[in-house]
Amino acid sequence: MNQQILAAKKETVAAIVDSVKNSGSVTVVSYQGLTVAEMQELRKALAKDGASLVVYKNTMVRRALEEGQLPSLGDLLNGPNGFVFSKEVVQGPKALVKFARAHEALVVKGGLVEGKVLDADGVKEVSKLPDKNGLISMFLSCLNAPITKFAATVKAVADKGAQAA
Repeated sequence: MNQQILAAKKETVAAIVDSVKNSGSVTVVSYQGLTVAEMQELRKALAKDGASLVVYKNTMVRRALEEGQLPSLGDLLNGPNGFVFSKEVVQGPKALVKFARAHEALVVKGGLVEGKVLDADGVKEVSKLPDKNGLISMFLSCLNAPITKFAATVKAVADKGAQAA
């Protein structure tokens, strides 16, 4: 095999390992049946959420997972696949599931979330989780609730005392 081709393949494998290690989630999708316009629409939707869709050869992904000592995706790597890399765990799966509702040709096959292999149902469950901003707001509302209740109680006591006088 030509040395230039071999070097290019090694670079691709290294790029895949880097992408997987720097991503919160990697989702494997089958895109057969999508038009070019629909693929562009999907890429734009993913880019809005901080995710990206890349098409690699399955053998390259297998080799990258082996070299990076990452869990194998096994049967998910059959047929033409697209790989969605997202920094936040929920962003990519959430955008994919939303897009797949409108476009039946896009099939979520499974993925890798924080080092664990998930099937299609697992990825759909992850997509239902709140994102980072949602979790922060839930946490802050939990912290704020006791103070708010205390302030309302103090105000009610003060109002009652003002009415009695």
